[in-house]
Amino acid sequence: MPYYLILSTLTDLGLETVKTKPNRIIEVNRDIEAMGVKINMQYALLGTYDFANIVEAPNNETVLKMSVEIGSRGSVRMNTFPAIPIEEFIKSIK
Repeated sequence: MPYYLILSTLTDLGLETVKTKPNRIIEVNRDIEAMGVKINMQYALLGTYDFANIVEAPNNETVLKMSVEIGSRGSVRMNTFPAIPIEEFIKSIK
């Protein structure tokens, strides 16, 4: 399955939710996995972005639907990037 890097930033609503209910992050992860997007790694960040996720999904459409669904809740803004493993990248340019 293709990999994606998702960098996300919490909105004011998202910050308040995480402050009062930090386990909400785990609940949202379950929602994301139910949409067909597997979360491989998740990190909290300091700086411009609040979270970095490395995920797998069957295709761009699945990631797009997840981004729209989660983004429409108003708690987070996401930037999603397709990610190619280095071995595949090198193979494709030979």
